[in-house]
Amino acid sequence: MQRESMEYDVVIVGGGPAGLTAAIRLRQLAEENDTELSVCVLEKGSEIGAHILSGAVLEPRALNELIPDWGEKGAPLNTPVTRDEVYLFRGPDKGVRMPKAFVPKPMRNTGNYNVSLGNVCRWLAEQAEALEVEIFPGFAAAEVVYTEAGAVAGVATGDMGRGADGGEKDGFEPGMELLGKYTLFAEGCRGHLGKQLIEQFALDANATPQHYGLGIKELWDIEADQHEPGLVIHGAGWPLTESGSSGGFFLYHLENQQVSVGLIVDLSYSNPHVSPFDEFQRFKHHPVIKRYLGGGRRVAYGARAITKGGWYALPKMTFPGGLLIGCDAGTLNFSKIKGSHTAMKSGMLAAQTVFDALQQGDTGGSELTGYAERFQASWLYDELYRSRNFGPALHKWGPYGGGAFNYLDQNWLGGKLPVTIKDSTRDHQQLKPAGACTPIDYPKPDGEISFDKLSSVFLSSTNHEEDQPCHLQLKDARVAIDTNLKDYDAPEQRYCPAAVYEIVADDQGAPRLQINAQNCVHCKTCDIKDPTQNITWVTPEGGGGPNYPNM
Repeated sequence: MQRESMEYDVVIVGGGPAGLTAAIRLRQLAEENDTELSVCVLEKGSEIGAHILSGAVLEPRALNELIPDWGEKGAPLNTPVTRDEVYLFRGPDKGVRMPKAFVPKPMRNTGNYNVSLGNVCRWLAEQAEALEVEIFPGFAAAEVVYTEAGAVAGVATGDMGRGADGGEKDGFEPGMELLGKYTLFAEGCRGHLGKQLIEQFALDANATPQHYGLGIKELWDIEADQHEPGLVIHGAGWPLTESGSSGGFFLYHLENQQVSVGLIVDLSYSNPHVSPFDEFQRFKHHPVIKRYLGGGRRVAYGARAITKGGWYALPKMTFPGGLLIGCDAGTLNFSKIKGSHTAMKSGMLAAQTVFDALQQGDTGGSELTGYAERFQASWLYDELYRSRNFGPALHKWGPYGGGAFNYLDQNWLGGKLPVTIKDSTRDHQQLKPAGACTPIDYPKPDGEISFDKLSSVFLSSTNHEEDQPCHLQLKDARVAIDTNLKDYDAPEQRYCPAAVYEIVADDQGAPRLQINAQNCVHCKTCDIKDPTQNITWVTPEGGGGPNYPNM
């Protein structure tokens, strides 16, 4: 059955902050210039916001530029930050609160808002649709479509109704081609197509390797006397320091007696026995955190990888026929632990670049080199440049030495210390053999503050059609046993926060890797951390995956 096609001026892959902002700005420019311009947004989640997971403290700088009257239009920024607390945990019941004067300036949140980023994206989608952007939720962009000359011509959505064996089931519908003069890829961290484009066009040839963290988050209803709307808590240290790992934590007080609590584990850790999920569960028992959660009720769970390589890891973002924007390109500012405002700004810059080209008669397929010039002249570039050494310093010297460096660089010199610190080792290359590392005996969950993986996945409302091709593909099934199990004690069982991977016995009693793809929350950690790079995450059928209500 032949694929049908639809043509637009601009096709945008991903209904997150970057993609929706780009769509809005394109249509704003079209209306301001009385020009026809067709724009569509593809979103693999069942609805806009279904796959959005972030802390999140939102810096409104880009939103102020995009929609200055966002307050009057009902943007869900209802909880302004009232104060910050930053801690260094030294043990399971020990912690030091840092004096405000010693907190790096990028981590101060005056003027920001504690939000549900999923709800912000739902509101952005309403603004986009009011501007006549066509939004297609539940349609996963599965492959890039190229012209004969090798330029990007658009994308094709995945087939619907294929069985696990690849055959066509009843009601099979082939994917559709969405063709555009230009295509913007805004899939978020470790985008499936963005990863292919970076390789296809060698976009990272002059960049250091991208680095990632795994963010695990829960949403809680808490007692009224424990709730302080607008309070922001950040910190680092225990429990990750026990295994020589690094990362940080957050607890944000939202509206309606809710808090979001989470742990970000740098995926550069070396001990294959580390389980980020279990580190998160025991972290919540620290008295500083437990005092807010005690007596409360967990209502949602999710996990997502974040890009944290920073300025040095930015790839080239232009290629014939399209652009990489937002976290597909890695624009998150890790010194602020924020990527929404930077993603939105990158989308606005992309929209202006594409619109200008089309206004000048461009018929598509070109490489929009002007985007790099516009990017370098923006506050986004300046912000990322000033924080360029933040992450590498923490990787190199840890929370104490790296923290001291960043305090000097950010607070006293505004990010202009004439020093270059780079981290050129890929995250998956950091794992040591299991025999050379200390096993970790994680405590059992108590069902009140800490929980198991399967009950957590249940709260994410994750669902996939069971009879479909597995979207977690192994290049060589034997590698999982011959190398990963033998050398690293099958770390995929632990780095996955959703119990997707487990070692079971086959009919002859030999070990094999079982993939419970139904559980996958689309965090992309396996695609990043697998030491043999044997696992590739591809898009499942559109609409599959988590269904986050207000994460």
